[in-house]
Amino acid sequence: MLRTRVLPRCHLSPVVLRGLRGTARWKHSTPVEDAHVGVPFRIPLIDFSAFRTASSPSERRRIADDIVDGFKEVGFIYLTGHGIQPDVIENVYKKDQVAWDDPRANRGYVKVGRERVTQSSDAEEIAALRKKAPDAKETMEIGRDWDPVWRNKWPEETDVPGFKDTMLRFFQTCHELHAMVMRSIALGLDLQEDFFENKIGQQSHNLRLLSYPPIPVRLLSEEGQARAGVHSDYGTLTLLFQDSVGGLEVQNPRTQHFQPAPPIPGTVVINTGDLLARWSNDTLRSTLHRVVAPSTSKISNTDIPEGMTPARQSIAFFCNPNFDAACVSASNPSKYPPVTTEQYIVRRLAETYD
Repeated sequence: MLRTRVLPRCHLSPVVLRGLRGTARWKHSTPVEDAHVGVPFRIPLIDFSAFRTASSPSERRRIADDIVDGFKEVGFIYLTGHGIQPDVIENVYKKDQVAWDDPRANRGYVKVGRERVTQSSDAEEIAALRKKAPDAKETMEIGRDWDPVWRNKWPEETDVPGFKDTMLRFFQTCHELHAMVMRSIALGLDLQEDFFENKIGQQSHNLRLLSYPPIPVRLLSEEGQARAGVHSDYGTLTLLFQDSVGGLEVQNPRTQHFQPAPPIPGTVVINTGDLLARWSNDTLRSTLHRVVAPSTSKISNTDIPEGMTPARQSIAFFCNPNFDAACVSASNPSKYPPVTTEQYIVRRLAETYD
């Protein structure tokens, strides 16, 4: 385990605790009707190119406000115009697919059934959940390659040509997008645009390759069973790249019902994590979500055996503050005690795995 160092706290200004600005000005969104109450549930679709190439401060501020409003109201956004070219993502998927033939390709191969994501912190309850309804997925984890403790394990170049180089380049690309989105969040919270810069520069992130093997649909219909159980993410933001299969569902913060977040080609799904929510004293939402069986239309349009779900692949980049950053709100009173990134994430991961 990495040593925990006590450093000065990284405070967010109390100004972030303002109420909502009113109705968000999203020109595009993904309306998903909440069937229980007939309330539109919209994950905003935001063109980030306007922030990246803005010619005026007011234009940057407009996009920053839309992003912050999305994280306040829903906790999730779809980002287009993010600057990551489609062929880059496609190449990562291709290397990802090859790598599943060799679980030794990474420092953190997690077999199907070992992980059970949940909001519980009770060891016995988590063990019971894992036994009854383990997550139906397998994963591979990639961290910063220069980490002195959490070392990556790579396959031989001759076994998976280009795998290491592809993943490390993509890791850096995702970090750069994370840094840019954090600049927009700071601006939308009336902070200095570079407020987060020295708090995320260590690149203490995790690139996770996820594989959801085909599974009988009836198993996913059993109580508590899912491809990935109900959970929140741990860090600042998560960048999610989905294939076309789908299955991601997001909890409507107002009705508590889960609604689909279908794949939209060319977009990255971004959601707020626990540490950014704590940092903002819950001004920004860390919204619960899960992965379930895809829609029946997706299942019926595949050539897999009847009664089986199609395989699903996704790529998640879990963005974190520096391990030694203490994420605590400067508001009075703060809802949460001070905690470093390392303390919080190591604890949550220890609760998740057997």
